[in-house]
Amino acid sequence: MVNARLVYCLEEKGSLSPFQSGFRHHRGTLDNILLLETSVREAFVRNQNLVSIFFDMEKAYDRTWRYGNLKDLYHLGFRGNLPVFIQNFLKTRVFQVRVGSTLSRDFYQREGVPQGSVLSVVLFILKINDIVRQLPPTVKGTLFVDDFQISCASANMSTVERQLQIAIRKITDWTNHNGFVISNQKTICLHFCRKRGLHSDPEITLNGVALPVRSEAKFLGVIFDRKLTFLPHIQHLRQKPESAKM
Repeated sequence: MVNARLVYCLEEKGSLSPFQSGFRHHRGTLDNILLLETSVREAFVRNQNLVSIFFDMEKAYDRTWRYGNLKDLYHLGFRGNLPVFIQNFLKTRVFQVRVGSTLSRDFYQREGVPQGSVLSVVLFILKINDIVRQLPPTVKGTLFVDDFQISCASANMSTVERQLQIAIRKITDWTNHNGFVISNQKTICLHFCRKRGLHSDPEITLNGVALPVRSEAKFLGVIFDRKLTFLPHIQHLRQKPESAKM
């Protein structure tokens, strides 16, 4: 009941980013998949390079900044019993560690939203909501809860690198301020291109570490390849029934 009321108010106020498709009415993974595919095909028609970066958030739910959640609710105009209920829902969370039959003392969980609760998903979406607003106008971005992807297209690879690097700098500044951590090891880059002959891959860094450029990437259950043939995804689907029989 509380979650339904909160979602209604957020949608009514237009508070959630239009690029967030996670757990929203009449929205789903297909929206973000088609948005990326359309951007890639438009880049191919214009003979452009399109570079997409797929971010991975480390322990995203566990790192959600509780005070930031309450502050966001206040800035959105929520007053009275609803924010008080959410504050009580978030606080006084404890956990223990069991070794054999011995339990540790109680540890107080200072940050994060309780996993498994329907209300936690909406609170997490609310907290990560502003990350897309950090992007420059030339960079597109989509969210499905914590599945964050950005892309930029241009005929000049230097322009793509510069714009994505600006976007990454703004994103990391925002995540550092809001308590989130982006994984350097799991964040990858995919260069979509149909140009023939030799052409350089992008050189983009995250926290001083060069992002790996892959030939394919799994995004919301669909495997994208650099030429957008979807052959790796089709092969993956063909192998699944065979592996299930074994």
